[in-house]
Amino acid sequence: MTIMGADDIDAAVALTAASLRTVTDRDWSVHAAGLEWSCYDTAVHIGSDFTAYAGQLTGRATDAYVPFEISADPGTTPEGLVRIVEATGGLLSAVVRTAPEDVKAWHPFGSAGGDGFAAMGVLEVLLHTYDMLGALDVPDWQGPAALGAKILDRLFPHTPRSDDAWQDLLWATGRAERPGFGRLGAWRWYAEPLRGERVVLCEVSPRVADDLYAGGAGGFAWADGGPGEGTRGAAGRVVKARDEGRFRPGWGSYAIVRADDGLAVGGIGFHTVPDGDGAVEIGYDVVDSARGQGYATEAVRALADWAFAQPEVASLRARVDGDNDASRQVLARAGFAETGAVCYELRRPAAV
Repeated sequence: MTIMGADDIDAAVALTAASLRTVTDRDWSVHAAGLEWSCYDTAVHIGSDFTAYAGQLTGRATDAYVPFEISADPGTTPEGLVRIVEATGGLLSAVVRTAPEDVKAWHPFGSAGGDGFAAMGVLEVLLHTYDMLGALDVPDWQGPAALGAKILDRLFPHTPRSDDAWQDLLWATGRAERPGFGRLGAWRWYAEPLRGERVVLCEVSPRVADDLYAGGAGGFAWADGGPGEGTRGAAGRVVKARDEGRFRPGWGSYAIVRADDGLAVGGIGFHTVPDGDGAVEIGYDVVDSARGQGYATEAVRALADWAFAQPEVASLRARVDGDNDASRQVLARAGFAETGAVCYELRRPAAV
């Protein structure tokens, strides 16, 4: 089901343009609030995002950004920058409106179709308008709650929801504190998370892993007792793989997020990439407050579904401490067979 589309882009761009035109008489060389870019550069960045997202869809990009960028002509005024935002926003809107439903394109935060890139574009323009206006003496500007809610639904399945979608979005993107959760030190969105019946698996990318391994929340709101030592240790392996040039997206760690409330309840992932025989070992943990409710089993099944969709995978393996009966039951329910005293294996399903 499509959550966001061209009309949402048009609405966001119209609001942004009207809001920014109230401050075109001010100095746009100052840093946008919370950013290292000036307001001038932030406006160009919005236009760059719009054109890049449109290019991904029209270029059918599958593994990287289409290699081009835009810039503003020297001497462009704030009014000219607003026109760039309007023009490039119109390009993305037109592409989203006409893109076939089966078209998907690459993004580092997950491949997406027109609805996903629409959500990304609306997110970028609204948040950066907030950043710019905060530096140009228009504090506490707010984007539309309805658009904020749509962005959260499409890109932030790991964010607990309140009755204030705009504030939820500011918290999810590290721009505001939230009672009970503080302020995030790292964050990202998830255009293509792995989904189970009641859980969502969100990949712990290297930037998020840095924060999680260092003791932060990793961009998640954790259930009581989380994150566990196993989850932080797995984040450390992601960091090490990145530093050694071995990191491959998809083959690291994921947070297990409870879909009904957006709380992270544990972690799961691969210890390494598949070996020469197509075998890969997995591990997982769930916080004490969420154990015994089937989340680990659902997470293992969702991870297995993704793994067996990769042609190089022949089997999944897991090791269980001798006295960990609960973990044995998780693997048994997920279809693993015992192959040794502490070893379990799930082989690729036979083709039908």
